[in-house]
Amino acid sequence: MILGLVLIFLPPPSGLSEPGIKCLGVATICVTLWIFAPIPLAVTSLAAIILLPALEILDKRLVFSFFGNSAVFFLLGVFIIAGAMMHTGLSKRIALFFLTRFDKSPQFLIFGILLASSMLSLFMPEHAVAAMMFPVVMEIARSLRLEKGKSPLAVALFLALAWGAVIGGIGTFLGGARVPLAVELLKETFNRDISFTSWAIAATPIAVFLTLIAFSILSWHFKPEIKNITPARRLLQQELGRMGTISRNEIKMGLLLVVTIFFWIFGGHRMGLAVISLAAAIMVFLLNIVEWVDIIDYVNWGVIIMYGGAIALGKALAETKAIEWVADQILGTSVISPFLMILTLSALAKVLTELISNVAAVVILVPFSFGFVATHAVSPELLVLGITIPAGLAFCLPVGTPPNAIAYASGYFTIRSILKSTLLLSVISWAVFLLFVKFYWPLIM
Repeated sequence: MILGLVLIFLPPPSGLSEPGIKCLGVATICVTLWIFAPIPLAVTSLAAIILLPALEILDKRLVFSFFGNSAVFFLLGVFIIAGAMMHTGLSKRIALFFLTRFDKSPQFLIFGILLASSMLSLFMPEHAVAAMMFPVVMEIARSLRLEKGKSPLAVALFLALAWGAVIGGIGTFLGGARVPLAVELLKETFNRDISFTSWAIAATPIAVFLTLIAFSILSWHFKPEIKNITPARRLLQQELGRMGTISRNEIKMGLLLVVTIFFWIFGGHRMGLAVISLAAAIMVFLLNIVEWVDIIDYVNWGVIIMYGGAIALGKALAETKAIEWVADQILGTSVISPFLMILTLSALAKVLTELISNVAAVVILVPFSFGFVATHAVSPELLVLGITIPAGLAFCLPVGTPPNAIAYASGYFTIRSILKSTLLLSVISWAVFLLFVKFYWPLIM
């Protein structure tokens, strides 16, 4: 904070303009607040919105226009679609139907929860998936009379919920706010884009591989203390039966989701993801699937507000060339390979995302990484993928991502009791990511 204030009032050094050093000061203040979070992340973004025009870094009309950014409206549409899926019960029905196919043994049940959470997070925000799955897993644990703090099976069930949501969340634009934010920073800085399909092709195979690794770790570290899960099987069948036959609104919502994903894949580049997202959100109401009052609580307004400030700050760092100046000071004339750069930045992303929210990690690292594009001949798309995917793989602490916090709230485990397994998955997930960067991405990029 103090350093940021000092930078704002210092004369600019050689090679950096006055708006540039002021922008670095604002960025330092915001990064400090995002890391230590004495105030909500969205409030910090509002501070950036105020400081950028007040210090004459960017024009106020340009700054406020970022709240009308396409990424903001894409995310708004996604929140409405996900909210409609949860309100109609479609997402719960899919999860229960899926789990009843994996109720033969404790190991099957663990894998079923992991796979259901992972697959749903390809189409819904990961925090919504975790929130929807949590009461189901809690009832399973209670039906099996698993003891808090003593049951390896209970720990495995709740970690499967969290890990599945986290892993699936990297696969598409829909799993978390960080992906559309990073892509929008790319657009604003370089006028380049990553399509919905391109992201899925690059990231979904990583998610599939990590799902299998996560199951292996859960099976190895948490041996189920019981073999008979008949009460859980009975519970799942009763819950699914209690929902009755699929409703008309669930059918309409399911068809709308399929059509929306089709247009995201095949029309996203031409029409724009935000246009398709908003069109689907409007259809939710035109088809009388839900009312506005049913949806309002599912929209994360804090994340939407954070978007405006984060994109404005990223644009300011690029416009003033402040981030290029920082990159020059760090590496000078040295040139490192794109892979080594991704290795370093992804490691930073992995560490940061365990300590702060993954959105904040992306906001900090993506604009910073863009400073290396001009001097190191590295693709900005590669940087966005190389930071945003590992930034989504937070497994160790509740603060990293909502699914971790939701699982921890169950009370069935402590951070200390799972640290060995979460650290192992964190390290392995980074290594697997680097293998895909080295051997798979060159084939598709």
